Amino acid sequence: MALRPTLAFAKKALQGFPVLEPWTLAENPPRDPVELARALVSAAVLAPSNWNSQPWSFEVDGESIRLVADARRALPVLDPARKSLMISLGAALENMLVAARSYGLRTNVSYFPRGTSNPTVAEMTWTPGDVRRDRAFFTAISDRRTNRRDYDGRGIFPQNRAQLMSQASEDLRLYWLDDRDAMRAVADVAHDAVHARVSNRRAEAEQRVWMRFGNEAERRGDGVTVDALELGGPATWLAGKYFDPDSWFLRFGAEASAKHARGAIRSSGALVLLTTDRGSENQWVVGGQAYERLALKATQLGIAHQPLNEPIDSERHRPEILRRFGASGEEPLMLVRLGHAKRPPPAARRNAGLITSFRNS
Repeated sequence: MALRPTLAFAKKALQGFPVLEPWTLAENPPRDPVELARALVSAAVLAPSNWNSQPWSFEVDGESIRLVADARRALPVLDPARKSLMISLGAALENMLVAARSYGLRTNVSYFPRGTSNPTVAEMTWTPGDVRRDRAFFTAISDRRTNRRDYDGRGIFPQNRAQLMSQASEDLRLYWLDDRDAMRAVADVAHDAVHARVSNRRAEAEQRVWMRFGNEAERRGDGVTVDALELGGPATWLAGKYFDPDSWFLRFGAEASAKHARGAIRSSGALVLLTTDRGSENQWVVGGQAYERLALKATQLGIAHQPLNEPIDSERHRPEILRRFGASGEEPLMLVRLGHAKRPPPAARRNAGLITSFRNS
């Protein structure tokens, strides 16, 4: 039965939700159409996003969900082309598709159904009655974590490498790097790129908006806590000053962040670079889907992972990263480090009910 709630009913159905979305998902598809739609959105919001900005909202209309870009959560200094924003939305879309297939729904996706100038990035429609698939990936959605800790240096088994590398679609490429000397060279580039980004006061001012102190993450349901950055020492104790763009201490924050980035890569078992030949918003969304499949497969295999944006976002440092991977001339979408480490606690997420609206047709 198609979901056609009145606007009043939709508002009533969404009242009373807490700020935070729990990192649990309904194992079986809810029978109630409203709860089914909300379960699909709940999977979507557990996707990763740049600085946990969660730049999305959702519109439910019958057996369809529209994924909408939230411009208020864009990062115009750090992400002027909105590439990271589109990648984040692609990751959310992939989670929603995985959940739908796991619930036995047959899905169809339209990308930018109202044109690229409209904030509606994708629309997923579904019909019931399909075989329940993607169960392992569905379980991995709530287990996935961005892991910024130092890894233990162990490499990735060849059979696991093969499974990870198979997650890219034919329009994308995944490059693998596990040579220790080459990884150290990339680590040095990352050090310089991170130092330059944190030293850029405009960029740091925008990033600091998403840094969470005390219990801010629990109150707001977004952002990255200081502890989650895993910087340690004075950079954690004095983060309020170290990352204040108007503070003399910013130079210490830049150096602490740069050293952490270099050490993090050196401790990794491998690096992966996701690229495309065709830079477009549609391709960035598809790239986000591929990254989420990679992250879910890594989670399933017990492999820690963390995206590293600065080296590929920087025009100065990007060519060297591409050269190191043998991908010169291509557009990098995601640089990811892989390895083994204790899993961190989950990051805060806004409750799905607070960012979902139900529309009449």
